[in-house]
Amino acid sequence: MLAIFAATYAAVFVAEIVGDKLLYTTGVLAANYRSVSIVVGMALAFMCKMAAAVAAGEAVARLPRALVAAVTGISFIGVAYTLWRKPDVRQPKPKDSRVMRGAAVAFSAIFFSEWGDVGMITAAAMAAKFIAPSNTKIAIGVVVWLGAVGAMVTKGTLVTFLGAGVRRWISSRIQPRVVRYVGTAALLLLGVLSVLETLGMITD
Repeated sequence: MLAIFAATYAAVFVAEIVGDKLLYTTGVLAANYRSVSIVVGMALAFMCKMAAAVAAGEAVARLPRALVAAVTGISFIGVAYTLWRKPDVRQPKPKDSRVMRGAAVAFSAIFFSEWGDVGMITAAAMAAKFIAPSNTKIAIGVVVWLGAVGAMVTKGTLVTFLGAGVRRWISSRIQPRVVRYVGTAALLLLGVLSVLETLGMITD
């Protein structure tokens, strides 16, 4: 079981860490929301997406490109709008509400984008490899899922805390309004790139 977990973790992590635009998306969010909230939302999104990948296997990669592109585009527009509406000067709020708001934005940005990407396809392939010949399909499926989620959360957490450092550096040098404008523009650009890549018009 440990070998299956390690193999899945390594395969998904390596597949995702190079040239993945979601790294930049997470970094943009981390520059505007608390790190804890980003990690919470990100972890929930990855748990759901990798569960779908393990359960559906390669079927995820066969979804119509136009459908995947539409969902991706809508999600990035929604997150960009949320960031645009974010006040430059934050009023004091209870800690839990700030965490939940950031978590909801992170969940939406990650869950509704890049379905059928290299990470999910890799997780599906690992599931097909290990589950099919096994007599304990559910247990193996859970281990593959844990490995895939662990890899994705590791990737996202690294970028989130890098983004938090960037946020602290920026807040001491740049006006909040400028950060909001740049963040919104970056999310819209990432959304356009994700849609074009989904439609096969560009490659990594």
